[in-house]
Amino acid sequence: MAKVSIDGVEYDTETMSQESRQQLEMLVMTEQKIRQLQAEVAMMQTARQAYASGLKATLVTKRAATLGELIE
Repeated sequence: MAKVSIDGVEYDTETMSQESRQQLEMLVMTEQKIRQLQAEVAMMQTARQAYASGLKATLVTKRAATLGELIE
């Protein structure tokens, strides 16, 4: 006997209509997909930060090399 709480009211899934159970199933699947997408966004934000740091490092290295050539 599974129970679900919606807006503070507890419902027994076994006594729900088929339509209600289908809606609940879709809600659960949607919540799972949202969590998956949020994890992917977090991963992409981390990758973006790494690429930006790498870009800065290459630009600073290139600039330092160019300045070194100018000083010589």
